[in-house]
Formats: sequence, C-alpha cells, structure tokens
Amino acid sequence: MADSSQIEPAAPLALRDLLVELGDLKRVRSAGRDGSIAERLFAQGWSALTGGARPETVALDITAKALAAARLCDLDAAFLAAAGLDETQASDILVAGLDAVSEPLDPALRERLRDALRRPADLPAGPVPAFVGALAQQPRAGVTCPGKPRILLEPPENHAEHCLVVAVYGVLLSPFYRADPTTVFLAAMAHHFHNAAMPDAGFTGEMLLGDHLWPIVGRCSQWALDELESELRETVAAARLVLPDDATAEGRAFHAADSIDRVLQIAQHLRAASLTMDTVLGEMELVHAGPVKAFQDRVLTDMRIP
Repeated sequence: MADSSQIEPAAPLALRDLLVELGDLKRVRSAGRDGSIAERLFAQGWSALTGGARPETVALDITAKALAAARLCDLDAAFLAAAGLDETQASDILVAGLDAVSEPLDPALRERLRDALRRPADLPAGPVPAFVGALAQQPRAGVTCPGKPRILLEPPENHAEHCLVVAVYGVLLSPFYRADPTTVFLAAMAHHFHNAAMPDAGFTGEMLLGDHLWPIVGRCSQWALDELESELRETVAAARLVLPDDATAEGRAFHAADSIDRVLQIAQHLRAASLTMDTVLGEMELVHAGPVKAFQDRVLTDMRIP
C-alpha cells in the first residue's frame, strides 16, 4: 500500500483562504451598479474580448481587478477617478488592495497582476454578447442528486458569477499545475455556454435527459459560440477543448477551480448560518475602536444586546 505522505497534493492548500474570500465577489453589490462584482467583471471580460483585446491581457486585467476587489469591493478605478484621485493615487490603492490578499500567490504571477493594476491596459469595449446577459439571468441549480429532492439555497448564484469566479480561480491555480492561465481563463469563461439557453436542472435533470443530454448541450453551446466573430470563436472553441477531462495541465487547473467554487458556494451558506455573535463582536469588531466605543458598549450591555 502506498504511503499517503508521499502522494503529491492535488491542489495548493495555501490558496484556500484567498479563494474563499474571492468567492464573495458573487455577493457584493453597490448602488447605481447592476449585478454583483463578479457578474460585472464577467461582462467586462467578454466586452474586452469582443473588442479585440488579447485574451492574455484580459485574463490578467480581470483577475487583478478581482483580487483588488476582494478587500476594496467597488472602490475601483472608476470610482476613485470620479472621487478626484489621479491615476497614480488610484493605482496605489488598487495595488494595496491586491497586496492585502495576494501573499500566497506564485510570485511571478503576483508581479504580473500588480503590473496590470499599475499600468492598466486600455481595453477596448466591444459589444457584450447576448449570452452574457442570459447567463446572468440563469440561476444555478443548487444541490441536486438523482432520485432525491433538490436542496435550494437562497439567494442562488447565477451562471455569469460562477464562470467569472472559476476563471479567476483558474488563473491563480495555473502555476501550481504548470498550466497556461489564458487557456484556463477562456475555458472557464465559456464553460457554461449551454446554460445561456438551457435552464439548469442540475445533475438530476441531466441524468433524466439520458442520451439527449450531450446533443442538447452541444447545440446550446454552439448558439453562444456563434455570437462571436470567427477569430475569437476559434480561440474560445480551442480553449474549451480542455473541458472534458483532466488529461492536460489546463484541464486540471480548470476542474480544480470549478470543483472548488461549486463546493465553496455551498460552504458560504453554511458559514453564514453558523455565524456567532462572539465572532461578529469579538473577532470582527463590529463595534470598533473609536471615540464613542465605550458609550456604545454600555448601550449594548444595558439593552442586553445580543
């Protein structure tokens, strides 16, 4: 019997906490902006791709923005400029946001991502394909298993959010698998093309479709691919070739990212349900240090809160 201590790890544990934090981009929203940060980054990425930006540039730009948003949320370049900061001041803040979470990353990748914020690419804004909006409107199925009732957890994520987070995870995981991050990013951004048209009934629904499943998935995926001009369509189709299995480094990076996101999405609901006031008031300092903290503490004590 093989010694388990000699088995190479299948994923980098050091990235776990960062991936958990990045998953919350599906749930961060701001006034005046439609959708979550993840949903909007998904649309930005596809707009840049249809506008003619190099896929490698888009992968780094979107991933860097996601890392900065992990702590800064929607205090992004557009807001900072509107608030009166110049480009250098804004980039300093964005890089600080990235630095706050990126210590576990591969050093070379981290530097490339920092550079993407220091010297942001002037990404063209091409037309947003119709499948982007459709995926943003398509809820994920929840927890399903053939022969058993579905477990729904509200609010559900949508497919645009899932694809974006898997794409970002894939870029961050790529050095571990020695995979090409651009291929993994494109594959992840396109891996649920079929759900732009196909409602998500989960594993249960897929099994009930039987032999009809893959022909339907193929037709629905092609409808989305056909929205792209020929050169981009060929590039995306080539990246999607890594999706069926883990035979390539890119396939392993994608499937690691996909499975991590699917399970962390459920873990987020469980984490919220088990949250305690000790964590909120103690560890997270909900009533935080300041000139009125002593008074606020007395108010809570006298009101017997919590």
